[in-house]
Amino acid sequence: MTHSSKTPARTAVAPQTGTSRRDFLNLSGTAALLAAAKTALPSGAFAQGAGPEVKGTRLGYIALTDASPLIIAKEKGLFAKHGLPDMDIAKQASWGATRDNMALGFKNSGIDGGHILRPKTHLYSTGKVMQNGQPLPMYTLLNLNEDGQAISVSNEYKDLNVQKDASPLKQAFERKKAAGKELTAAMTFPGGTHDLWIRYWLAAGGIDPDTDIKVIVVPPPQMVANMKVGTMDCFCVGEPWNEQLVNQNIGYSALTTGELWFRHPEKILGMRADFVDANPKATQAILMAVMEAQIWADKMENRQELAEIVGKRQWFNVPTGDINKRLLGDINYGNGREAKGTNLYMKFWGEGGSTSYPWKSLDTWFVTENIRWGKFEPTIDIKALVDKTNRADLWREAAKTLGVAGAPTADSRGVETFFDGMKFDPAAPLDYLKALKIKRVA
Repeated sequence: MTHSSKTPARTAVAPQTGTSRRDFLNLSGTAALLAAAKTALPSGAFAQGAGPEVKGTRLGYIALTDASPLIIAKEKGLFAKHGLPDMDIAKQASWGATRDNMALGFKNSGIDGGHILRPKTHLYSTGKVMQNGQPLPMYTLLNLNEDGQAISVSNEYKDLNVQKDASPLKQAFERKKAAGKELTAAMTFPGGTHDLWIRYWLAAGGIDPDTDIKVIVVPPPQMVANMKVGTMDCFCVGEPWNEQLVNQNIGYSALTTGELWFRHPEKILGMRADFVDANPKATQAILMAVMEAQIWADKMENRQELAEIVGKRQWFNVPTGDINKRLLGDINYGNGREAKGTNLYMKFWGEGGSTSYPWKSLDTWFVTENIRWGKFEPTIDIKALVDKTNRADLWREAAKTLGVAGAPTADSRGVETFFDGMKFDPAAPLDYLKALKIKRVA
């Protein structure tokens, strides 16, 4: 199966025609899929025969819109429907706290899995970001979403109107540096998705993220407050924090990450390998509940309700107005640019579950990109690490039980194309590395 960087017909948006957004979304067949899921697994499906090994566990999440499937699965009773009435979806203070709680595990008052940055599975499993370098075996179970993040810039650079091309910042940064001022770019976790997006964007504009600017870690909910007091020049984070930045007139979005790499993978449902191995039925129940939540969340007619649910005090504690617009593809960049009815909204399910499916080829890019920036040695066996951590087989099993039509069966989505024309062939990751100009590897 190959993947094109062009917008697939089902996600295309034609604001100049008389076709409504709902008409376009109906093309995806999500309503039919949800109906199939309900038919395949009626309420209390596990009540007959042997059910899950446990009645629940604890999953963590950060206050980011892409955590929505976990929250919706809890709020809509989908975990309970699949035999897991005691699931706890617990807010984490930062990605560092998520890591530490994952290391503890639920039995030690931590978490057994949750909403995490996709590369974390590789970084945890190899011990690269763990305390004392102790490996924590992890599995990637499904992809929670595509797109829906952004790179935002301080209003200090408003006159430059920076967009996809970061190069206008190069001279501005050089001038600021010459004046003795510190330059900072913020992301959410070393080697995580936001780290890789902002590094890719800066490097494509001729700015070395390790020598021309200082890259720092800031928890997502603290991004806006930090830019307000002038401690950063730019940042990359998920929503709703870019939208909130714009609404508070503190900075503007240079681009959404869907413009950097359309339909890029973002967060995952990742779980400790020991939980999955010991609880295969509970794992399947968790997968099916979250997949049904993704099907629901992918429908545009549900997105206002989604924003209202996750914005509640017990989840994000964020006004609905900071969440709902970009969920609908209406992008107010904050510097006079607006784009309505775009295809840059967050995707949760995709045709046949193509968004939810954890393509191994996408993990291959993340490992390769972390080799680029020195997180992994160039000699690491990329395929072995991906095969060890990616459990697409479990996703396919859950999809079969749910009766999902047209579900992916291959490991590769094909050649990926980025905004600067660079291409990544998962069959030849080292060729991609050699073609990059700014990197930490020879």
